[in-house]
Amino acid sequence: MKNSDSSLITAYSGAINKIRAVLSYTTKDKVELLENRIAVSPAIPNSITSNSLTVIQNALTSFKVLNITYRSASKNEITKRSIEPFALYYTLQENWSLIAYCRLRQDYRMFNLDKIINVTQIDTSFKPHELTLASYLKDKEKNFRHP
Repeated sequence: MKNSDSSLITAYSGAINKIRAVLSYTTKDKVELLENRIAVSPAIPNSITSNSLTVIQNALTSFKVLNITYRSASKNEITKRSIEPFALYYTLQENWSLIAYCRLRQDYRMFNLDKIINVTQIDTSFKPHELTLASYLKDKEKNFRHP
């Protein structure tokens, strides 16, 4: 995975510890053995990370606007955006992306999480989007647009 999200590490570790606590002794030994014998390539940690997935998931499910500072991939420009999170998407390039309605561009855009420098959920709510993820992705194939 090229883009890992550090905001989920604590929650993941806590969940694993709770699962271990209810396992029988024999099962615990097997889990520990597997834990020590499974690796995801590459073994060297990747430097591309984000720490915004938890904030984004919360805003997406509570229909709250996010203010982001974003570095564009194509022009390497930094912009500030107010966005309405719509969906999360994991690309074949192994990156998390956020599909959101961009209030600046007045259109849906895809934002790579590793390009989000700062994200803040604000108290402003928005009406849930009528667009479906399937229809967005189908349209995206025809007219791909970056932020």
